[in-house]
Amino acid sequence: MTEHPGQITFFDAMGGEPTFRRLVGEFYAGVAHDPLLRPMYPEDELGPAADRLTLFLMQYWGGPNTYSAQRGHPRLRIRHAPFQVGLAERDAWLRHMRRAVDVIDLPAELSATLWEYLERAANFLVNTDEPQASPELPKQP
Repeated sequence: MTEHPGQITFFDAMGGEPTFRRLVGEFYAGVAHDPLLRPMYPEDELGPAADRLTLFLMQYWGGPNTYSAQRGHPRLRIRHAPFQVGLAERDAWLRHMRRAVDVIDLPAELSATLWEYLERAANFLVNTDEPQASPELPKQP
């Protein structure tokens, strides 16, 4: 996001790092119990994943460039390529993110701007139109 000198960044308008950490914390609280999304993370991986998403969002919205300093260019599609991201995964991600955005209770204009970006990003990461394989149900006798 491009900002003009002397103009407040979206990062600052949102409340800086504490707000982004709260947003991502709320998001991952939902992911932790989601049967579709949770299997995408190794057992101990939600904390590091939450930190990466927080750093990415803070940098994108005009905060510190810690994400790029630690991980290089975001390369979102490449980083998500190993995962099957279809419409169901996108919708689950958006459902948890919508709840998180609502919980942090931003002013309407900030919330709308953030949500517009999150929807675009979620759609951008869809990499298959194949549904996830569902576990086979036991056969009736």
